Amino acid sequence: MAAPLAAPVVVVGAGAAGLMAALFAARAASGGATPSQPVLLLERTRDGGRKILISGGGRCNILPSHVDERRFVTDSSAATLRNILRSWPLAEQIAFFENEAGIPLALEEESGKLFPRSNRARDVRDRLLALVRDAGAEARFDARVTDVVAQDGGWSVTLEGAPPIAASSVVLATGGLSVPNTGSDGLGLDVARRLGHRVHQPYPALTPLTADPPPYADLAGISLPVRLEAAGDRVATEGGFLFTHRGYSGPAVLDISHVAVRARRAGTAQAIVVRWSSLDEAAWERALQEGGTTHVGTLVRRHLPTRLADRLLADIALDGSRPLAQLRRDERRVLVDTLVRHPLPWSGDEGYRKAEVTGGGVALEEVDPRTMESRRHPGLFLSGEMLDAFGPIGGNNFLWAWATGRAAGIGAASASRRARRAETRT
Repeated sequence: MAAPLAAPVVVVGAGAAGLMAALFAARAASGGATPSQPVLLLERTRDGGRKILISGGGRCNILPSHVDERRFVTDSSAATLRNILRSWPLAEQIAFFENEAGIPLALEEESGKLFPRSNRARDVRDRLLALVRDAGAEARFDARVTDVVAQDGGWSVTLEGAPPIAASSVVLATGGLSVPNTGSDGLGLDVARRLGHRVHQPYPALTPLTADPPPYADLAGISLPVRLEAAGDRVATEGGFLFTHRGYSGPAVLDISHVAVRARRAGTAQAIVVRWSSLDEAAWERALQEGGTTHVGTLVRRHLPTRLADRLLADIALDGSRPLAQLRRDERRVLVDTLVRHPLPWSGDEGYRKAEVTGGGVALEEVDPRTMESRRHPGLFLSGEMLDAFGPIGGNNFLWAWATGRAAGIGAASASRRARRAETRT
């Protein structure tokens, strides 16, 4: 009989997806596994969960309060994406965190985001890691995995400066390429490519946009709700907009940035236009025509921050002290265009350094949406950010990580049991 495996299930990466995979693999394995540590979680950093720690400004936006599947982005099968999202519905995830993990959630009304009631991201990371250990898994930090190789009907996980680890199933939860100082180095994508998986070209997503030179650097720090539209691409977002010293950030910008990034990488120009307030074209026309003796600047400042209002008026050489009744039709037309269809000057983006997620990744058709098992290599499971899907900001990408990690963990434990039964019979 072959020697017992060092760890029947190995999970590579202790981020959101990896922690969930290790937890559910350990829970699923505990009923029939003979080794005292049936699941081994390997993490290259000294503590793991670093994207959890920095998310939500250190508060951790665990989940959204509402899921719109149509706002998820993928170059793969939209049906497969939906099936994966529905494998662990939002209501069940909320119940898990509140009832099983013991992390009470609080709704931030204005954003629709769910945070831990403590407003401490560290509480989320630490509690998930404690659950992993309580379930019987071993977490090993400062363990740099260098490769995952098919061997003898199972897998060999090679590490830097340590002997390889034999496993019957492996979960890759290594993340993508975003925020590299958290430990994301693209290892899982490299392994997936080498093993023959189809990988859509990765790119930074949910990242700030830049302009060189930045025409509105003097407005840095000003924020307001806007509507952005990628002209000709039928993509529009609404939400917070923030002027920065290098360009623009905020939820609305991050959610539309993938359109700009992809266009730029393809060598094409992507126009983005801004509606600077909740007023649409017709509403502004009425306000301008009915304003009478009200000054132009006074009206515009009612709906926009003062410095932005003054700057937009200066850009079109319109004197804000003029009464609205004195505006000519052509001047009113130019002003309305500026307020509802203002071209946003941009030339680049902040890249992976500030991207919240990685776009592209392993094609969803390459995995079984029920278990996240590779369709090319039985016993290999893929999860989290390395897959070709991401959602808008607001907890949607954690929802994806939790769902794919859970499915992969359960699937890996099941595959490991099958492998052990087959090994026993031989």
